[in-house]
Amino acid sequence: MMGKNIMFQGTGSSVGKSLLTAGLCRALFNRGYAVAPFKSQNMALNSFITKDGKEMGRAQVVQAEAAGIEPSVEMNPILLKPTSQVGSQVIIEGKVYGNLDAKAYQKEKVHLKKKVHRTYQSLSKKYEAVIIEGAGSPAEINLREHDLVNMGLAEMVDAPVILVGDIDRGGVFASIYGTVMLLEPQEQRRIKGFIINKFRGDVEILKPGIRMMEEKVGIPCLGVMPYDSFMIEDEDSVTNRFEEKASQNKPDQGNALRENQDGSLSKVKIGVIKLPFISNFTDFLPLETEQEVLLTYIQDPKDCEDLDLLIIPGSKNTLHDRKFLIEKGFDERIYPQVKKGSLVMGICGGYQILGSTLRDDHQVESGIAEINGLGLLDIDTVMEKEKTTRQITGRSPLFQQKIEGMSLKREFETIITGYEIHMGRTTRKEGTSPWISLEDGSFDGSIDEKNQIFGTYLHGIFENDDFRRDLIGHLKKKRILDTTEGKDFISAVEEAGSSFKELKNQEYNRLATMMEEYVDMDALLRVMGW
Repeated sequence: MMGKNIMFQGTGSSVGKSLLTAGLCRALFNRGYAVAPFKSQNMALNSFITKDGKEMGRAQVVQAEAAGIEPSVEMNPILLKPTSQVGSQVIIEGKVYGNLDAKAYQKEKVHLKKKVHRTYQSLSKKYEAVIIEGAGSPAEINLREHDLVNMGLAEMVDAPVILVGDIDRGGVFASIYGTVMLLEPQEQRRIKGFIINKFRGDVEILKPGIRMMEEKVGIPCLGVMPYDSFMIEDEDSVTNRFEEKASQNKPDQGNALRENQDGSLSKVKIGVIKLPFISNFTDFLPLETEQEVLLTYIQDPKDCEDLDLLIIPGSKNTLHDRKFLIEKGFDERIYPQVKKGSLVMGICGGYQILGSTLRDDHQVESGIAEINGLGLLDIDTVMEKEKTTRQITGRSPLFQQKIEGMSLKREFETIITGYEIHMGRTTRKEGTSPWISLEDGSFDGSIDEKNQIFGTYLHGIFENDDFRRDLIGHLKKKRILDTTEGKDFISAVEEAGSSFKELKNQEYNRLATMMEEYVDMDALLRVMGW
């Protein structure tokens, strides 16, 4: 027997569909329902590896967590990872299908619809309900013929639709009206309600407009969600996180945030370079939750200065992003910081960039055949046709140094879990130390202990609470000279609040509570057939 369903579609991208889907998943989970999320096609550079080594979009991972279930590629059968302005790596049912430009992908949609339908049916048989998320807007009339993610999908699985509009952008009534009017009559009838999202102010002032909109489109408003921020991952690169965090890197703002009244520095400053093809920037959300950290996303080379830790993140086009660093003058800013004692860390593509050379003989990512890395680690990387995708567990021996008899590191090594997603194979040269010891006896990453430069293929590394807090403690310890202050900080790190997992769970519940208060949940249940 097939489960019930409901679908959130939006008047555009980034109106809040992903968050509302997660919120409804948690609200229904809290009511005792077994539900699962579904998005047929996700375009994002943030991805995740499941326990069986398959790749899917992180938005559906977040929604699965909210629903209290294990993520599965059935929840996201198609993932598009942009590699250029017109092309993407296409992931189908968790495995690489190939690199396709937009025209070639459109031709593939005919048979992909069958895969999407089959995957949805398999998922629907396992749960009482499936909460579906659309992509972009259903009013993209040029894409309607082969649509498999908005109204085309809703028709395929016979799902009622809730339309979401973002009032914070302005023009929410025009966007709702325009979206509905561009749809075919049978598609309009499928929309059972609309939700206005991200509202600031007195809702009483909004109500006359809502009543007029209901009359014009013949569709009821099922709620007005207030504007709020949650420590829940963004869906993809359609985010204002980079701009918000970049502003904290300015000297006047950053130093003010870091300096206590007694002149001591209250926060460690961590900078993440915002690469053009940055992938899995969700790796850094756990750092944003730490009160002892000032995290910034760097877009200007000069902002690499005055950092305790510089991170080069993952990339979907590593050689292209390495070329970007050279052309923008990042090398000239990074090398002096290393000499000054700043730590430098690379994750996945960033780890490859830290090495001596990067080769792409098969041009799996770009048209660049070879390029020199930063040369901060004595490693070489060659891109391969087959992608490595797996979850791993290991131990990190880092951060065991002592100052004045104190150590921020416990006696045992820190256990680390995470996942790998990469096309390259990295080789350490003689004398280069591996970093993370894996359960199978192999090693991940490399480290230059003298200069404190280290890299790893491991995504999700900062979700490991002990590792993250040991790293923060080590960074703080490097510039603490007062032993008493150092001990106090050590105590604060050891007694830090909730784990990142607990924090996310609290945020899912807070989101669900907000939906229960501001959305007509009984109406949503009736729309679903309950």
